Amino acid sequence: MNEILRRTRSFSPAGAVTALLAMASWAAWLGWDQRRDVHPDGSETGPYETWQVVGLALTLLVPVVWAAVRGHGRDGALGTSAGLALAAFLDWSDDASGLYLVGTVMVAGGCLAATLLVQALVGSWTGRQAPRRGAWTHRPAG
Repeated sequence: MNEILRRTRSFSPAGAVTALLAMASWAAWLGWDQRRDVHPDGSETGPYETWQVVGLALTLLVPVVWAAVRGHGRDGALGTSAGLALAAFLDWSDDASGLYLVGTVMVAGGCLAATLLVQALVGSWTGRQAPRRGAWTHRPAG
């Protein structure tokens, strides 16, 4: 039976590469800015400016598209989302209110949705589909 039905598994380093690149991109774009801006009316914004977040998003497009073009779009999307969520968690974990966990989950969910959309669009444009992990395949005995 083992010869007929065999689980196919493929390990792609694209997930690890994109996770590391996501953490490095977070540090480069957002990690250095920790100060909130106080406006004359007393309201606070920040610590990030719009251009920093847009720069981070555009920077993260490169490894996600790279992984999708190579046929590892799901790994790239999951790796990028995990790396960005870990970077957000580490950056925000000194928040005494505990709301950093909510923010981290929102970053992970938003990043996962966006990167899966990008990898699906790139995959359909290039005609490359990601290999199905854990799929059962029929292998003739013999």
